[in-house]
Amino acid sequence: MHVIRILLLTNRDWDNVGDQLIEAGVISLIRAAMGNLGFTGEQFEIDSRDAELVPTRYRFTEDPSLLEPAREAISKADVLVFGGSPLFNYAYQDFYLRTIKTLQIAHEFGVPAILSSIGVEAFDGENPKAIALREALALPVVRQITTRDDLASLEQFVAGTDTPIALVSDPAVYTDVVVPRKPAATREKKRIGLMVTRAGIFKDNQIPFTAKKQRAFWQDVIVELTARGYDYRLFTTGHFADEVLLDLMVREDGIPAKKVALTVNSPEELRAQLAMCDGVIAYRLHASVAAFAYGIPAIGLSWNPKVTSFFEGIGYPERALEHERWTATDVVPAVEQAMAEGVLKDEEQLASVYTTLFAGLKGVLAPESDAVGYASHELRERLPRYPGTGPTEYRAKVTRKMRRLYDGYRARAYKS
Repeated sequence: MHVIRILLLTNRDWDNVGDQLIEAGVISLIRAAMGNLGFTGEQFEIDSRDAELVPTRYRFTEDPSLLEPAREAISKADVLVFGGSPLFNYAYQDFYLRTIKTLQIAHEFGVPAILSSIGVEAFDGENPKAIALREALALPVVRQITTRDDLASLEQFVAGTDTPIALVSDPAVYTDVVVPRKPAATREKKRIGLMVTRAGIFKDNQIPFTAKKQRAFWQDVIVELTARGYDYRLFTTGHFADEVLLDLMVREDGIPAKKVALTVNSPEELRAQLAMCDGVIAYRLHASVAAFAYGIPAIGLSWNPKVTSFFEGIGYPERALEHERWTATDVVPAVEQAMAEGVLKDEEQLASVYTTLFAGLKGVLAPESDAVGYASHELRERLPRYPGTGPTEYRAKVTRKMRRLYDGYRARAYKS
């Protein structure tokens, strides 16, 4: 019996737990879709790997031997699925390079590729990076592309092709199903989760907001929340640079250590922090996505259009605040209003990430099937749960995080 091999590429190995939620969500969606198509668990396997299948060293050296692991993995696959990653980023990151090379290898071996709910940057027709990416996306192995944030730009990237595209929800909107939590405990005071981010993210996105300004902003928010009778808790989604800033706030800004979770390394740990909150104010997108999934009203501090796009997609555009409104007098009333209104979900909109992925997999693996995708209410019942982070996997996550931290420090030390 031929076992169908699905090669899934996400940012699973990054220390931002938001990326781990995406991986867990996409795996669950794929398993549900394969069951929907009539395949049993013995008839397919998901080989989930980091999208860094094409290693960084290759991009600097172009040593073809460094591509052998990628070539082997792709050549054995029946379908390649990119899940939820920012695959087009070229403005200040090099995601686009690995996307191009991965698609070229898939084309070499004739392996169909589905790009599901990916992050998309604005298309610049005069930028050679964007042009090179557009050329790779025109390869015939690319069967479907869906985005979670910028359909207009995606249309420009695929102009001149007949590749199906769509605007869909984020895979992590089903975090409450895939990584379920227990009912929230009763609290004397309502608690607001405050989720900080790294100092350089604003400079990278041309926003004049320094680390000093961010620290002052959070101090003002804490003063305002306390004056209004709220409790608060500070944490991150696990990126080590976010945690560095949070540690600095504890050491130098007088933030009580008991109000802080300095490290978050797994979906379970992020779930535990969110479960302590009645509302959330966050910079990281997937802090807001996970909070929404759990029914916790969130205010997204929008440093990138993808944050605004998410809140527009779920029907709460007013809950994404641009940087001109990053003040306690704007943000605290906004989170109060969000908590008063609660969270309502459009299940049809949420299911868009599933219905398109189901259609893509059906077209590649079962084109003659007459199966119809699960309805939104049935999908929630069919999504498999995240199996949990075991001790070995947890150690591996922390090791990768420390390695990235050391590599970053070493690069700065050598540069100086």
